[in-house]
Amino acid sequence: MTFMPQYFSAMVAKNGYPPWYSAFESFYPRRLKKRLDDCFAIPIHGVPGRYINCYNRATPDYNETFLYDGTSRPSLNLSSYNYLGFAQSVGICTDDAVSTVKKYGLSSCGPRNVIGNTDLHVYTEKILSRFLGKEDSVVFSMGWGTNAHLFTSMVNTKCLVISDSLNHSSIRFGIRLSGAAVKVFPHNDMDALEKILREAISQGQAKSHRPYKKIFVCVEGLYSMEGTYCNLPALVALREKYKFYLFVDEAHSIGALGANGRGICEYYNIDPNRVDILMGTLTKSFGAAGGYVSGNKKVIERLRLDITSNTYGESMPPAVLQQIATSMRIIAGELNGNEGKERLQRIAFNSRYLRLGLKRLGFIIYGADDSPVIPLLLYNPCKMPGFCRKMLQHGVAVVIVGYPATDIISSRIRFCMSAALTKEDIDKILAICADIGDTLNLKFSSGIAGGERNPGDWKKGIRPRWSIEEVLAKTPEDCKKKTIY
Repeated sequence: MTFMPQYFSAMVAKNGYPPWYSAFESFYPRRLKKRLDDCFAIPIHGVPGRYINCYNRATPDYNETFLYDGTSRPSLNLSSYNYLGFAQSVGICTDDAVSTVKKYGLSSCGPRNVIGNTDLHVYTEKILSRFLGKEDSVVFSMGWGTNAHLFTSMVNTKCLVISDSLNHSSIRFGIRLSGAAVKVFPHNDMDALEKILREAISQGQAKSHRPYKKIFVCVEGLYSMEGTYCNLPALVALREKYKFYLFVDEAHSIGALGANGRGICEYYNIDPNRVDILMGTLTKSFGAAGGYVSGNKKVIERLRLDITSNTYGESMPPAVLQQIATSMRIIAGELNGNEGKERLQRIAFNSRYLRLGLKRLGFIIYGADDSPVIPLLLYNPCKMPGFCRKMLQHGVAVVIVGYPATDIISSRIRFCMSAALTKEDIDKILAICADIGDTLNLKFSSGIAGGERNPGDWKKGIRPRWSIEEVLAKTPEDCKKKTIY
């Protein structure tokens, strides 16, 4: 740090003050993150539907600054949360939203507990409750803020919250804000969770050893960085055995899972009333914004009065409420005939096809077979920009994910599947990935995760990795099978 000390002043103690950053905290943004900056926060314009328009930009100083020439490139969109393809500027949802703006204006101009509560809020909440199979629901204008504000209304310092290690930052933030005691169990490890529950019930609070007033277990229906589901059947069984409250965040699973899009409970064929609190966002599957909480009527009534965002935050805009109501009615089959069913079938097929195809090509893929979140492991963070740039050159927009969102050696590409994409789009994406995988040496798997081409090939020593031609020829039919290898 004696060399060019002006660049390292934040890393050393000065005038009795501790350093702002550790050596690693400074090294990563200067030496790694800076070289990836052209792959993050790519500016876009237009509707984030099947295609997304990404502005072209260049950097003369290694990503210190960017220069724009005013042009853009339409790219297949695997980066936006648009699971059912409702992010569009035409159709019944848009028509209803436009009509709502003419009737209600752009904003309610106040918190719901003051003067921002409209009949449209009540109408949307009734549709949401019916869709989820719960007694009552309440909507909020921000998904992240829903979790951030929710826990202060449900738990306090005499309560315990047990959280999955891979839960979203909004859950962690909300729990910390509540002041409740927190314990973390390894991702989806039900044995570890039960051990924590037994100890918490038998030993009580840390200092007084009095029983906890409430115990909450918090999980996500679909984990957005892993593509995995929570083990809901095991969680419900533990809930009935140990009498804790179960909270499930369905931000990524509602609308995208289940035969009728009703989320993780429908996927596992579990009565929603066996889960105490269902939380979710209205961005991913409904083409809208905001979040919701569903549960027992008494609990929801308490939340409406007590949660800070209803008193100090803006209420959800009317046009967004109408987008939610219309899209949810389409999914439920109440509007536009079979359109909702067709969208659900398309996202299920697209998710299975891309995932199975990538496995057969030799990529390491995380997550459940029919999850719409498809993480492709790169491991080496230095390969993130190469993959992203080459995909953009071929007209495909993807999300790269690295530290601190994941471990530094668990870098990955996250494909967000959409019902707006066609089979031909998936064919193109697989062909591009196959080429880039060879160029960047990313095919770490033998391909056995995608199954053998012919029974017994593995025993005969025949390489299980498939060629792109074989993948495109056979995978579309194979992915329609009930069980994927």
